[in-house]
Amino acid sequence: MRFFKHYAPSMIAKHISRLFNGKIHIHGIGEFRFKDGQLVAPTEAEREHYKMVKEINSEITRLKMAY
Repeated sequence: MRFFKHYAPSMIAKHISRLFNGKIHIHGIGEFRFKDGQLVAPTEAEREHYKMVKEINSEITRLKMAY
């Protein structure tokens, strides 16, 4: 599990694209799982969580297109 002190979509996307499966924790926001290189929304997600998941997954897609 990787702990992030603040919400930084590009840093989180780099971490997820390297490892493919696992967990991350963002301080003040909560814990997330990622599977097959994509971030998955938590079971008890709120609207902000879904926005963050969408933003991070789009950043992951952008990184994949750059390579």
